[in-house]
Amino acid sequence: MSEEKAGRSVGKKLVVLLIIVFLALAAAAYFFGAYYFSSHFLPGSRVNGFNCSYMTVPEAEELLSAKAEAFVLEIHTRGNGVEGISAKEIGLHYVSDGSVKELMKKQDRYKWFLAFNQNKSYEVERSIEYDKEKLAQAVRQLDCMQEENNIPPADAYIKETAAGFEIVPETEGTTLKRKAVQQLIAKAMSTGTSSVNLEKAGCYLAPKVYQDDKNLVKECRQINKLTSVVITYDFADRTERVDKDLIKTWLVKNKKGNYVLDREKVAAFVNELGYKYDTFGCTRTFLTYDGREKTITGGDYGWAIDQEGETEALMKAIQNGKTQVREPVYAYEGWSRASNDIGDTYVEIDLTNQRMLFYKDWLLMVDTPVVTGSPDVLGNETPEGCFAIDGMKSPAVLTGEGYAQAVTYWMPFAGNVGIHDASWRSDFGGSIYVFNGSHGCVNTPYDQAKIIYENIGIGAPVVVYK
Repeated sequence: MSEEKAGRSVGKKLVVLLIIVFLALAAAAYFFGAYYFSSHFLPGSRVNGFNCSYMTVPEAEELLSAKAEAFVLEIHTRGNGVEGISAKEIGLHYVSDGSVKELMKKQDRYKWFLAFNQNKSYEVERSIEYDKEKLAQAVRQLDCMQEENNIPPADAYIKETAAGFEIVPETEGTTLKRKAVQQLIAKAMSTGTSSVNLEKAGCYLAPKVYQDDKNLVKECRQINKLTSVVITYDFADRTERVDKDLIKTWLVKNKKGNYVLDREKVAAFVNELGYKYDTFGCTRTFLTYDGREKTITGGDYGWAIDQEGETEALMKAIQNGKTQVREPVYAYEGWSRASNDIGDTYVEIDLTNQRMLFYKDWLLMVDTPVVTGSPDVLGNETPEGCFAIDGMKSPAVLTGEGYAQAVTYWMPFAGNVGIHDASWRSDFGGSIYVFNGSHGCVNTPYDQAKIIYENIGIGAPVVVYK
Protein backbone atom coordinates (compact mmCIF):
# COMPACT_ATOMS: atom_id res chain seq x y z
CA MET A 1 0.00 0.00 0.00
CA SER A 2 2.78 2.39 0.86
CA GLU A 3 4.57 1.55 -2.39
CA GLU A 4 1.43 2.38 -4.38
CA LYS A 5 1.08 5.74 -2.64
CA ALA A 6 4.72 6.50 -3.29
CA GLY A 7 4.22 5.80 -7.02
CA ARG A 8 1.29 8.19 -7.20
CA SER A 9 3.27 10.93 -5.51
CA VAL A 10 6.10 10.60 -8.01
CA GLY A 11 3.63 10.76 -10.91
CA LYS A 12 2.08 13.98 -9.63
CA LYS A 13 5.44 15.56 -9.18
CA LEU A 14 6.37 14.60 -12.73
CA VAL A 15 3.20 16.23 -14.16
CA VAL A 16 3.80 19.38 -12.18
CA LEU A 17 7.39 19.45 -13.43
CA LEU A 18 6.25 19.07 -17.04
CA ILE A 19 3.75 21.90 -16.65
CA ILE A 20 6.42 24.14 -15.18
CA VAL A 21 8.78 23.29 -18.04
CA PHE A 22 6.04 23.96 -20.62
CA LEU A 23 5.14 27.29 -19.04
CA ALA A 24 8.81 28.23 -18.91
CA LEU A 25 9.26 27.37 -22.58
CA ALA A 26 6.05 29.25 -23.49
CA ALA A 27 7.22 32.30 -21.58
CA ALA A 28 10.59 32.08 -23.20
CA ALA A 29 8.96 31.77 -26.66
CA TYR A 30 6.64 34.71 -25.94
CA PHE A 31 9.43 37.00 -24.75
CA PHE A 32 11.63 35.87 -27.62
CA GLY A 33 8.81 36.76 -30.05
CA ALA A 34 8.31 40.12 -28.40
CA TYR A 35 12.03 40.76 -28.59
CA TYR A 36 12.26 39.52 -32.20
CA PHE A 37 9.40 41.67 -33.43
CA SER A 38 10.89 44.71 -31.82
CA SER A 39 13.20 44.75 -34.82
CA HIS A 40 11.11 42.84 -37.37
CA PHE A 41 7.72 43.49 -38.94
CA LEU A 42 4.85 41.32 -37.75
CA PRO A 43 3.41 38.67 -40.09
CA GLY A 44 0.97 40.05 -42.67
CA SER A 45 2.55 43.51 -42.67
CA ARG A 46 2.50 45.33 -46.02
CA VAL A 47 4.22 48.67 -46.50
CA ASN A 48 3.16 50.67 -49.56
CA GLY A 49 1.68 47.48 -50.95
CA PHE A 50 4.77 45.29 -50.50
CA ASN A 51 4.99 42.31 -48.17
CA CYS A 52 7.45 43.16 -45.37
CA SER A 53 6.61 40.31 -43.00
CA TYR A 54 9.52 39.30 -40.73
CA MET A 55 11.78 41.96 -42.27
CA THR A 56 13.99 44.36 -40.36
CA VAL A 57 13.83 48.09 -41.10
CA PRO A 58 16.90 47.97 -43.41
CA GLU A 59 15.48 44.93 -45.21
CA ALA A 60 12.11 46.58 -45.65
CA GLU A 61 13.70 49.80 -46.88
CA GLU A 62 15.89 47.85 -49.31
CA LEU A 63 12.75 46.16 -50.66
CA LEU A 64 10.90 49.45 -50.92
CA SER A 65 13.83 51.02 -52.70
CA ALA A 66 14.10 48.17 -55.22
CA LYS A 67 10.35 48.12 -55.80
CA ALA A 68 10.23 51.90 -56.15
CA GLU A 69 12.85 51.90 -58.90
CA ALA A 70 10.98 49.19 -60.81
CA PHE A 71 7.55 50.68 -60.16
CA VAL A 72 5.13 51.18 -63.07
CA LEU A 73 1.67 52.61 -62.42
CA GLU A 74 -1.12 51.11 -64.53
CA ILE A 75 -3.75 53.70 -65.45
CA HIS A 76 -7.06 52.18 -66.53
CA THR A 77 -9.20 54.46 -68.68
CA ARG A 78 -12.81 54.31 -69.83
CA GLY A 79 -13.44 51.72 -72.51
CA ASN A 80 -10.88 49.20 -71.13
CA GLY A 81 -7.92 51.34 -72.10
CA VAL A 82 -4.63 50.99 -70.19
CA GLU A 83 -1.70 53.39 -70.01
CA GLY A 84 1.31 53.55 -67.72
CA ILE A 85 3.83 55.86 -66.02
CA SER A 86 7.14 54.37 -64.83
CA ALA A 87 9.31 55.43 -61.90
CA LYS A 88 12.10 56.23 -64.34
CA GLU A 89 9.95 58.78 -66.23
CA ILE A 90 9.38 60.88 -63.13
CA GLY A 91 12.58 60.18 -61.20
CA LEU A 92 10.75 58.26 -58.48
CA HIS A 93 12.95 56.74 -55.75
CA TYR A 94 12.78 55.67 -52.13
CA VAL A 95 14.15 57.93 -49.38
CA SER A 96 14.83 56.64 -45.90
CA ASP A 97 13.48 59.26 -43.56
CA GLY A 98 12.66 57.15 -40.53
CA SER A 99 9.05 56.54 -41.55
CA VAL A 100 9.48 52.77 -41.75
CA LYS A 101 11.22 52.71 -38.37
CA GLU A 102 8.33 54.71 -36.89
CA LEU A 103 5.89 52.17 -38.28
CA MET A 104 7.77 49.33 -36.61
CA LYS A 105 7.77 51.14 -33.26
CA LYS A 106 4.00 51.59 -33.47
CA GLN A 107 3.22 47.93 -34.12
CA ASP A 108 2.02 45.99 -31.05
CA ARG A 109 4.87 43.48 -30.76
CA TYR A 110 3.52 42.08 -27.48
CA LYS A 111 0.59 40.63 -29.41
CA TRP A 112 2.82 39.07 -32.04
CA PHE A 113 1.23 35.65 -31.46
CA LEU A 114 -2.11 37.04 -32.72
CA ALA A 115 -0.64 38.47 -35.93
CA PHE A 116 -0.18 35.31 -38.00
CA ASN A 117 -3.60 35.69 -39.66
CA GLN A 118 -3.56 39.47 -39.86
CA ASN A 119 -3.37 41.57 -43.00
CA LYS A 120 -2.08 44.97 -41.99
CA SER A 121 -1.31 47.60 -44.64
CA TYR A 122 0.73 50.74 -44.10
CA GLU A 123 1.40 53.69 -46.35
CA VAL A 124 4.39 55.96 -45.92
CA GLU A 125 4.12 58.81 -48.36
CA ARG A 126 7.16 60.65 -47.08
CA SER A 127 9.45 57.76 -48.00
CA ILE A 128 8.84 58.25 -51.75
CA GLU A 129 10.15 61.17 -53.74
CA TYR A 130 9.76 62.11 -57.38
CA ASP A 131 10.08 65.10 -59.67
CA LYS A 132 6.67 66.79 -59.52
CA GLU A 133 7.21 68.64 -62.80
CA LYS A 134 8.17 65.42 -64.57
CA LEU A 135 5.06 63.75 -63.14
CA ALA A 136 2.87 66.65 -64.31
CA GLN A 137 4.43 66.41 -67.77
CA ALA A 138 3.96 62.62 -67.89
CA VAL A 139 0.30 63.01 -66.95
CA ARG A 140 -0.21 65.68 -69.62
CA GLN A 141 1.34 63.36 -72.23
CA LEU A 142 -1.08 60.49 -71.52
CA ASP A 143 -3.27 59.67 -74.53
CA CYS A 144 -6.37 60.00 -72.39
CA MET A 145 -5.42 63.61 -71.61
CA GLN A 146 -5.14 64.75 -75.23
CA GLU A 147 -7.84 67.14 -76.44
CA GLU A 148 -8.40 65.23 -79.68
CA ASN A 149 -9.23 62.12 -77.64
CA ASN A 150 -11.66 63.88 -75.33
CA ILE A 151 -15.35 63.51 -76.11
CA PRO A 152 -17.39 65.83 -73.89
CA PRO A 153 -20.30 64.32 -71.97
CA ALA A 154 -23.79 65.01 -73.26
CA ASP A 155 -27.04 65.00 -71.31
CA ALA A 156 -29.89 62.65 -72.15
CA TYR A 157 -32.58 64.54 -74.05
CA ILE A 158 -35.98 64.18 -75.64
CA LYS A 159 -35.97 63.65 -79.40
CA GLU A 160 -38.84 63.70 -81.86
CA THR A 161 -39.32 60.61 -84.03
CA ALA A 162 -41.89 59.57 -86.60
CA ALA A 163 -43.74 57.66 -83.88
CA GLY A 164 -43.60 60.39 -81.23
CA PHE A 165 -41.01 61.52 -78.73
CA GLU A 166 -38.37 59.36 -77.04
CA ILE A 167 -35.42 59.80 -74.68
CA VAL A 168 -31.98 59.70 -76.25
CA PRO A 169 -29.52 58.27 -73.67
CA GLU A 170 -26.73 60.39 -72.28
CA THR A 171 -23.19 60.27 -73.67
CA GLU A 172 -20.63 59.55 -70.98
CA GLY A 173 -17.79 60.96 -73.04
CA THR A 174 -14.07 60.75 -72.28
CA THR A 175 -13.28 64.22 -70.99
CA LEU A 176 -11.27 64.07 -67.76
CA LYS A 177 -11.06 66.33 -64.74
CA ARG A 178 -7.38 67.17 -65.15
CA LYS A 179 -6.75 68.23 -61.57
CA ALA A 180 -8.43 65.10 -60.20
CA VAL A 181 -6.33 62.88 -62.48
CA GLN A 182 -3.13 64.64 -61.38
CA GLN A 183 -4.00 64.20 -57.70
CA LEU A 184 -5.00 60.56 -58.09
CA ILE A 185 -1.80 59.60 -59.93
CA ALA A 186 0.39 61.59 -57.53
CA LYS A 187 -1.12 59.77 -54.55
CA ALA A 188 -0.68 56.40 -56.27
CA MET A 189 2.97 57.16 -56.96
CA SER A 190 3.57 58.19 -53.36
CA THR A 191 1.92 55.11 -51.86
CA GLY A 192 3.07 52.53 -54.38
CA THR A 193 -0.45 51.69 -55.55
CA SER A 194 0.06 49.51 -58.60
CA SER A 195 -2.98 50.64 -60.59
CA VAL A 196 -5.69 53.25 -60.66
CA ASN A 197 -9.02 53.28 -62.44
CA LEU A 198 -9.95 56.76 -63.60
CA GLU A 199 -13.61 55.90 -64.06
CA LYS A 200 -14.04 54.29 -60.64
CA ALA A 201 -12.21 57.21 -59.07
CA GLY A 202 -14.71 59.65 -60.59
CA CYS A 203 -12.17 61.46 -62.74
CA TYR A 204 -14.43 61.84 -65.78
CA LEU A 205 -16.77 64.74 -66.38
CA ALA A 206 -20.28 63.34 -66.13
CA PRO A 207 -23.56 64.28 -67.81
CA LYS A 208 -25.96 66.24 -65.64
CA VAL A 209 -29.06 64.43 -66.94
CA TYR A 210 -29.33 60.65 -67.39
CA GLN A 211 -31.95 58.73 -69.36
CA ASP A 212 -33.63 57.50 -66.17
CA ASP A 213 -33.92 61.01 -64.75
CA LYS A 214 -37.38 61.24 -63.20
CA ASN A 215 -38.09 64.71 -64.56
CA LEU A 216 -36.95 63.77 -68.07
CA VAL A 217 -39.09 60.62 -68.09
CA LYS A 218 -42.06 62.64 -66.82
CA GLU A 219 -41.56 65.35 -69.45
CA CYS A 220 -41.33 62.80 -72.28
CA ARG A 221 -44.55 61.16 -71.08
CA GLN A 222 -46.32 64.54 -70.89
CA ILE A 223 -45.17 65.58 -74.38
CA ASN A 224 -46.24 62.27 -75.91
CA LYS A 225 -49.66 62.48 -74.30
CA LEU A 226 -50.29 66.02 -75.51
CA THR A 227 -48.94 65.50 -79.04
CA SER A 228 -50.52 62.11 -79.73
CA VAL A 229 -53.89 63.74 -80.41
CA VAL A 230 -55.10 64.42 -83.95
CA ILE A 231 -58.00 66.87 -84.27
CA THR A 232 -59.55 67.52 -87.65
CA TYR A 233 -61.75 70.57 -88.14
CA ASP A 234 -64.58 69.92 -90.59
CA PHE A 235 -65.57 72.90 -92.73
CA ALA A 236 -67.66 70.87 -95.21
CA ASP A 237 -65.48 71.17 -98.33
CA ARG A 238 -62.32 72.06 -96.37
CA THR A 239 -60.51 70.72 -93.33
CA GLU A 240 -57.87 71.90 -90.89
CA ARG A 241 -55.65 69.44 -89.01
CA VAL A 242 -54.20 69.88 -85.54
CA ASP A 243 -51.52 67.23 -84.95
CA LYS A 244 -48.13 66.64 -83.39
CA ASP A 245 -46.30 69.07 -85.68
CA LEU A 246 -48.54 71.91 -84.59
CA ILE A 247 -49.20 70.98 -80.98
CA LYS A 248 -45.49 70.67 -80.16
CA THR A 249 -45.09 74.39 -80.96
CA TRP A 250 -47.72 75.20 -78.32
CA LEU A 251 -45.97 73.45 -75.43
CA VAL A 252 -44.36 75.40 -72.60
CA LYS A 253 -43.24 74.57 -69.09
CA ASN A 254 -45.20 75.95 -66.18
CA LYS A 255 -43.78 76.98 -62.81
CA LYS A 256 -43.89 73.38 -61.59
CA GLY A 257 -41.79 72.20 -64.52
CA ASN A 258 -44.67 70.43 -66.28
CA TYR A 259 -45.33 70.67 -70.00
CA VAL A 260 -48.65 72.38 -70.66
CA LEU A 261 -50.39 74.10 -73.54
CA ASP A 262 -49.64 77.78 -73.99
CA ARG A 263 -53.12 79.30 -74.01
CA GLU A 264 -51.98 82.34 -75.98
CA LYS A 265 -50.60 80.16 -78.77
CA VAL A 266 -53.75 78.05 -78.91
CA ALA A 267 -55.84 81.23 -78.96
CA ALA A 268 -53.69 82.59 -81.80
CA PHE A 269 -54.42 79.44 -83.82
CA VAL A 270 -58.16 79.73 -83.19
CA ASN A 271 -57.93 83.38 -84.21
CA GLU A 272 -56.29 82.31 -87.50
CA LEU A 273 -59.17 79.88 -88.04
CA GLY A 274 -61.52 82.82 -87.63
CA TYR A 275 -59.66 84.92 -90.20
CA LYS A 276 -59.68 82.03 -92.63
CA TYR A 277 -63.17 80.59 -92.18
CA ASP A 278 -65.38 83.25 -90.54
CA THR A 279 -67.89 84.78 -92.94
CA PHE A 280 -70.08 86.78 -90.59
CA GLY A 281 -70.46 90.27 -92.04
CA CYS A 282 -67.78 89.59 -94.64
CA THR A 283 -67.66 90.57 -98.29
CA ARG A 284 -68.87 87.85 -100.69
CA THR A 285 -69.00 87.21 -104.40
CA PHE A 286 -72.51 86.21 -105.37
CA LEU A 287 -73.77 84.83 -108.69
CA THR A 288 -77.21 86.28 -109.44
CA TYR A 289 -80.16 84.55 -111.01
CA ASP A 290 -79.24 86.05 -114.37
CA GLY A 291 -75.55 85.17 -114.27
CA ARG A 292 -74.08 88.42 -112.94
CA GLU A 293 -71.28 88.40 -110.37
CA LYS A 294 -72.06 90.72 -107.51
CA THR A 295 -69.87 91.77 -104.60
CA ILE A 296 -72.02 91.66 -101.48
CA THR A 297 -70.92 93.60 -98.42
CA GLY A 298 -72.51 94.07 -95.02
CA GLY A 299 -75.26 92.16 -93.32
CA ASP A 300 -75.33 89.78 -90.37
CA TYR A 301 -75.37 86.41 -92.09
CA GLY A 302 -72.53 83.94 -91.76
CA TRP A 303 -70.26 82.02 -89.46
CA ALA A 304 -68.16 83.37 -86.62
CA ILE A 305 -66.08 81.18 -84.31
CA ASP A 306 -66.50 81.82 -80.60
CA GLN A 307 -62.85 82.62 -79.87
CA GLU A 308 -62.91 82.06 -76.12
CA GLY A 309 -65.21 79.05 -76.30
CA GLU A 310 -63.25 77.28 -79.03
CA THR A 311 -59.88 77.99 -77.41
CA GLU A 312 -61.11 76.36 -74.22
CA ALA A 313 -62.69 73.42 -76.09
CA LEU A 314 -59.59 72.78 -78.18
CA MET A 315 -57.31 72.82 -75.13
CA LYS A 316 -59.57 70.34 -73.30
CA ALA A 317 -59.71 68.04 -76.32
CA ILE A 318 -55.90 67.94 -76.49
CA GLN A 319 -55.46 67.56 -72.72
CA ASN A 320 -57.97 64.70 -72.65
CA GLY A 321 -56.19 62.95 -75.52
CA LYS A 322 -59.35 62.79 -77.64
CA THR A 323 -58.60 62.31 -81.33
CA GLN A 324 -61.68 63.54 -83.14
CA VAL A 325 -63.32 65.29 -86.05
CA ARG A 326 -64.97 68.42 -84.75
CA GLU A 327 -66.68 71.65 -85.62
CA PRO A 328 -65.61 74.77 -83.76
CA VAL A 329 -67.75 76.39 -81.11
CA TYR A 330 -69.58 79.15 -83.04
CA ALA A 331 -70.85 82.52 -81.88
CA TYR A 332 -72.85 82.85 -85.12
CA GLU A 333 -73.87 80.13 -87.57
CA GLY A 334 -75.00 80.11 -91.15
CA TRP A 335 -76.86 77.43 -93.05
CA SER A 336 -73.98 76.06 -95.10
CA ARG A 337 -70.40 75.52 -93.90
CA ALA A 338 -68.99 75.17 -97.45
CA SER A 339 -66.88 77.85 -99.13
CA ASN A 340 -70.13 79.21 -100.53
CA ASP A 341 -71.83 79.54 -97.18
CA ILE A 342 -75.07 80.86 -98.73
CA GLY A 343 -75.65 77.32 -99.84
CA ASP A 344 -78.59 76.04 -101.87
CA THR A 345 -81.51 77.50 -99.91
CA TYR A 346 -81.76 81.27 -99.85
CA VAL A 347 -83.75 84.38 -100.78
CA GLU A 348 -82.35 86.71 -103.46
CA ILE A 349 -83.64 90.28 -103.75
CA ASP A 350 -82.68 92.49 -106.74
CA LEU A 351 -83.51 96.04 -105.66
CA THR A 352 -82.88 97.56 -109.08
CA ASN A 353 -85.21 95.20 -110.88
CA GLN A 354 -87.61 94.85 -107.93
CA ARG A 355 -87.49 91.09 -108.17
CA MET A 356 -87.29 88.43 -105.45
CA LEU A 357 -86.40 84.77 -105.87
CA PHE A 358 -86.46 81.90 -103.39
CA TYR A 359 -84.45 78.74 -103.89
CA LYS A 360 -84.80 75.62 -101.81
CA ASP A 361 -82.22 72.90 -102.39
CA TRP A 362 -81.40 74.70 -105.66
CA LEU A 363 -85.04 74.41 -106.73
CA LEU A 364 -86.54 77.77 -107.69
CA MET A 365 -89.81 77.97 -105.75
CA VAL A 366 -90.55 81.72 -105.94
CA ASP A 367 -89.78 84.29 -108.63
CA THR A 368 -91.91 87.34 -107.98
CA PRO A 369 -91.97 91.12 -108.38
CA VAL A 370 -91.84 93.03 -105.08
CA VAL A 371 -91.94 96.54 -103.72
CA THR A 372 -89.02 97.54 -101.52
CA GLY A 373 -88.23 100.66 -99.45
CA SER A 374 -88.41 104.17 -100.90
CA PRO A 375 -84.83 105.16 -101.86
CA ASP A 376 -85.55 108.87 -101.64
CA VAL A 377 -87.03 108.81 -98.15
CA LEU A 378 -84.41 108.93 -95.41
CA GLY A 379 -84.42 105.72 -93.41
CA ASN A 380 -86.78 103.88 -95.71
CA GLU A 381 -84.34 102.39 -98.23
CA THR A 382 -84.03 98.61 -98.02
CA PRO A 383 -80.50 97.81 -96.78
CA GLU A 384 -78.06 95.88 -98.99
CA GLY A 385 -76.02 92.94 -97.78
CA CYS A 386 -76.28 89.31 -96.80
CA PHE A 387 -78.64 88.79 -93.88
CA ALA A 388 -80.18 85.93 -91.97
CA ILE A 389 -83.87 85.40 -91.31
CA ASP A 390 -83.96 86.17 -87.60
CA GLY A 391 -87.63 85.51 -86.86
CA MET A 392 -90.89 84.15 -88.25
CA LYS A 393 -94.39 85.08 -87.15
CA SER A 394 -97.87 84.49 -88.53
CA PRO A 395 -99.98 86.55 -88.19
CA ALA A 396 -98.18 89.71 -87.08
CA VAL A 397 -98.76 93.43 -86.68
CA LEU A 398 -96.04 95.71 -88.03
CA THR A 399 -95.70 99.00 -86.19
CA GLY A 400 -93.72 102.11 -86.83
CA GLU A 401 -93.94 105.84 -86.51
CA GLY A 402 -97.52 106.71 -87.39
CA TYR A 403 -98.65 103.29 -88.58
CA ALA A 404 -99.68 99.77 -87.52
CA GLN A 405 -100.23 97.19 -90.25
CA ALA A 406 -101.50 93.64 -89.89
CA VAL A 407 -99.85 90.97 -92.09
CA THR A 408 -100.18 87.22 -92.35
CA TYR A 409 -96.53 86.28 -92.91
CA TRP A 410 -93.70 88.16 -91.28
CA MET A 411 -90.01 87.21 -91.81
CA PRO A 412 -87.66 89.95 -90.51
CA PHE A 413 -83.96 89.87 -91.56
CA ALA A 414 -82.53 93.31 -90.74
CA GLY A 415 -84.05 94.57 -87.51
CA ASN A 416 -87.50 95.96 -88.41
CA VAL A 417 -86.95 95.23 -92.10
CA GLY A 418 -88.27 91.95 -93.41
CA ILE A 419 -90.31 90.05 -95.98
CA HIS A 420 -94.10 90.09 -95.63
CA ASP A 421 -97.28 89.88 -97.61
CA ALA A 422 -98.92 93.17 -98.63
CA SER A 423 -102.61 92.57 -99.29
CA TRP A 424 -103.21 96.35 -99.66
CA ARG A 425 -101.19 96.41 -102.87
CA SER A 426 -102.59 95.32 -106.21
CA ASP A 427 -99.37 95.82 -108.16
CA PHE A 428 -95.76 94.91 -107.52
CA GLY A 429 -92.47 95.49 -109.28
CA GLY A 430 -91.45 98.10 -111.79
CA SER A 431 -90.77 101.58 -110.40
CA ILE A 432 -93.50 101.58 -107.76
CA TYR A 433 -90.84 101.62 -105.01
CA VAL A 434 -89.54 104.99 -106.27
CA PHE A 435 -92.72 106.97 -105.64
CA ASN A 436 -94.70 104.55 -103.41
CA GLY A 437 -92.15 102.36 -101.66
CA SER A 438 -92.31 100.69 -98.28
CA HIS A 439 -90.71 101.75 -95.03
CA GLY A 440 -87.83 99.36 -95.93
CA CYS A 441 -89.60 96.00 -95.94
CA VAL A 442 -90.01 93.76 -98.96
CA ASN A 443 -93.71 93.86 -99.86
CA THR A 444 -94.59 90.53 -101.44
CA PRO A 445 -97.68 89.05 -103.09
CA TYR A 446 -99.61 87.00 -100.54
CA ASP A 447 -99.30 83.63 -102.26
CA GLN A 448 -95.57 84.05 -102.81
CA ALA A 449 -94.97 85.14 -99.19
CA LYS A 450 -96.91 82.04 -98.12
CA ILE A 451 -94.64 79.72 -100.13
CA ILE A 452 -91.52 81.28 -98.69
CA TYR A 453 -92.87 81.22 -95.13
CA GLU A 454 -93.80 77.55 -95.35
CA ASN A 455 -90.45 76.45 -96.82
CA ILE A 456 -87.84 78.59 -95.09
CA GLY A 457 -86.51 78.71 -91.55
CA ILE A 458 -84.80 81.03 -89.10
CA GLY A 459 -81.17 81.59 -90.09
CA ALA A 460 -81.70 81.21 -93.82
CA PRO A 461 -79.68 83.69 -95.91
CA VAL A 462 -81.25 86.67 -97.62
CA VAL A 463 -79.07 88.36 -100.28
CA VAL A 464 -80.01 91.96 -101.10
CA TYR A 465 -78.23 93.95 -103.83
CA LYS A 466 -78.73 96.60 -106.51
